Amino acid sequence: MRRAALAASTMVLLMVWLTGCAASGAPAGQVAPNRTAPQLPYEVGVRTFVVDAGSSRPLPVTVWYPAQGSQVAGGRFPVVLYSHGLASLPELHSGLTARWAAAGFVVAAPAYPHTRRGAAHFSRADVRNQPADGWRVIRHLIRLDRRTGDDLAGHLDMQHVAAAGHSAGGITTAGMFTSGHPARLRAGIVIAGGGMAGSFAGPSAPMLFVHGTADSVVPLSVGRAAYRRTPGPAYFLSLLGQGHGEYLVPGRPGFAQVLGTTTDFLRWTLYGDQDAARRLPTTLQPECLMSLPSRSNTVSRTSQFWPVLRQCGKRLRL
Repeated sequence: MRRAALAASTMVLLMVWLTGCAASGAPAGQVAPNRTAPQLPYEVGVRTFVVDAGSSRPLPVTVWYPAQGSQVAGGRFPVVLYSHGLASLPELHSGLTARWAAAGFVVAAPAYPHTRRGAAHFSRADVRNQPADGWRVIRHLIRLDRRTGDDLAGHLDMQHVAAAGHSAGGITTAGMFTSGHPARLRAGIVIAGGGMAGSFAGPSAPMLFVHGTADSVVPLSVGRAAYRRTPGPAYFLSLLGQGHGEYLVPGRPGFAQVLGTTTDFLRWTLYGDQDAARRLPTTLQPECLMSLPSRSNTVSRTSQFWPVLRQCGKRLRL
């Protein structure tokens, strides 16, 4: 039974506190004040709009939101800005984003002008401009929340915002955490991505990295390098033997674990849900979990962690 349980798991969760060793109980960090997080899933509504339609960089945005019947559900909900990867589209990530909405988050996903699927002038280099696009969406949502008559008005908690993204969208996410970024941006999730020049500066915010160990598009080392640069509390979720993103498809190996971990991370950082915080380190088997020393420790974190990753990988393949 023990061997079967280990074989069923496909991940390793690495929890690190860069300002000191982790203590028992809930993690520390800049998170939302305690308030009630939803206990039951919502229905999910979807709408689209275009930010700056007449500009040189119009941004079509898809929004998933908690619903009750045909209306937005009562209450204010934290916001997650989700960024797609190269040659992708927001709707291709709905397996994850719609489930976040059902868990009590408003998820806004722009289709970036020069990296989305079907872009007239596709350019990988344009990723460097996407963090600014992400902030344009956030500013639009702030205005929308105050707009009389809009269905989402009064339902957006714009003081509790997270950014998340896959691949180039993960790099975009990292690029939003630059020096001087507004404190309303409280957490980030980088999936199969890495850092950007100037990222992980400014107000400290918890970060979650998700990466397949067999990713041939964005190598695991890229995610590890970005993780090492984070100044605040950080998690690293390694999907053993997984590639660049098949684990984002419902029903595929790893999806349930990624959904559970990312949702608990968002519940902790945006709702202040301490039960979700305590669940994070217990998502996996204890044999595949370790807490590393702080950045100031003279022992390199790479030399300590990666032997354990290999050891856990061997156990998981029994």
